[in-house]
Amino acid sequence: MLRVVRWCLIACALLGISVPAQGQANYPDRPIRFVIAFPPGGATDTFFRQLTDVLGSELGQSIVIENRGGGGGYIAWQQVANSPPDGYTFLVAENAVPISKALYKNHPSGFDPLRHLDAIAAIGTNALVLCVANNIPAKDFAELVAYSKTLPQKMNYAHAGIGTVSHLVFEVIRDASGLNTVGVPYKGGGPAVADVVAGHVAAVVSAMSVGKPLIEGGKVKGMAVTGESRTPGLPNVPTLKELGLKTADVDLSFWWGIFAPNGVPAPIKTKVEKAFQTVMTNPKVRERLAKADTEATFAPATALRAKLENEIKNWSAFIDAKGIKVN
Repeated sequence: MLRVVRWCLIACALLGISVPAQGQANYPDRPIRFVIAFPPGGATDTFFRQLTDVLGSELGQSIVIENRGGGGGYIAWQQVANSPPDGYTFLVAENAVPISKALYKNHPSGFDPLRHLDAIAAIGTNALVLCVANNIPAKDFAELVAYSKTLPQKMNYAHAGIGTVSHLVFEVIRDASGLNTVGVPYKGGGPAVADVVAGHVAAVVSAMSVGKPLIEGGKVKGMAVTGESRTPGLPNVPTLKELGLKTADVDLSFWWGIFAPNGVPAPIKTKVEKAFQTVMTNPKVRERLAKADTEATFAPATALRAKLENEIKNWSAFIDAKGIKVN
């Protein structure tokens, strides 16, 4: 009898081991969900939808996009962090994750990307562009700085809210250049840009996908781009580096990465990482993204993890030094 019990225990143990291994070997065997922390039509949503057909073919499964806006991104981030670590739920994230951690060092939700998420791959970058209203009497950045210093009050600039990319990137530019400005928060990037086009506010930092058509159409003036080199879409707009600005040690481009709930089995993470490597070198994907002035890039999980750590550290240093706080 004792021998029978022993063999049953061994069989159960073996069964417990073989089922997960079998699942990993067959992965994926159902659609994979990618959660985006912002509504449809935004920069992250637009970017990722350019990849889904090729990604689905590479993984052999349908790709499902779930837009979970609200809470400054925390609703989606926590949803992914709390999902089963089985390789069927991922987060498409951007600069907002490390910036929010730097701004809210101890968020009430308890969410910590370094503890609750596993990095999978870095997959793209997009320069930002400084747009200036046409009624501002400045032809270039140097004239903009000089003009701002002649005003009896600080020149207003628009942003999508305290702690957003559009807010903090402008603050880095202001700090490096001496622009005499004060930020005006809006409920999103759309209304902020609209008021610059209307001439109600002087300037805004915008995604290339939004700013480029406005600059080309003569609706606003492009004064600078945040990338390391000039963007092909706006070849006449200089970089911050060309303007001689020594900015804080933070990444001023818009970048994207893929994250998973902490604890996804290593073979699954490796498979998804390699799938994104193939996707981001696919000529069709690269051509699509280039039309939106987005660079298709790839870096492995280790590089994305290091980037997340560095961005949290560097943004924390800038935010603390400048006393930036959420009201």
